[in-house]
Amino acid sequence: MSRIGKLPIPVAKNVQVDVAGLSVKVKGPKGELSRDFPEGVSFVVEDGKIVVARADDAKRTRAIHGLSRSLLANMVIGVSDGYTKTLELQGVGYRVTQSGEKVTLAVGYSHPVEVVPPPGITLEVDGTTKVHVKGIDKELVGQVAANIRKVRKPEPYKGKGIRYLGEKVRRKAGKAGKAGK
Repeated sequence: MSRIGKLPIPVAKNVQVDVAGLSVKVKGPKGELSRDFPEGVSFVVEDGKIVVARADDAKRTRAIHGLSRSLLANMVIGVSDGYTKTLELQGVGYRVTQSGEKVTLAVGYSHPVEVVPPPGITLEVDGTTKVHVKGIDKELVGQVAANIRKVRKPEPYKGKGIRYLGEKVRRKAGKAGKAGK
């Protein structure tokens, strides 16, 4: 049995879970999420907990057991608390500005780069070097943060670029100067 898959998912009082076959809808104070799960797993809602059970011991069913539990737990946490990823810009002249919903990045290119968030995601600018990506869907928050980071990845020589808050960039020494000149 999957160690993750057999753990029950605690559901807060202000979160509503509707199971209809393989489709699950989760509704909470932050919003509503729904997802269709693959065959082989079933969900039982009982006294404030959701238990994920699998139909058989086939290899594919065992593989999706823990995955389904994790996806459903992420949905429950998302609609009750939400998710946030913070990115920071590091480099001389690197800055971020916000106008309405979109964010404009000045990261060393000849042109500013505009990032428009998809529906369900909000971008907030903190100062001139931090961007907070917020939403209820963990997968979408992570993807938007990764797309913003991809605009200018941190480079290993000077450490300039867009990085996650607290991310350590492995630095390289660079080339040694010529001696004797």
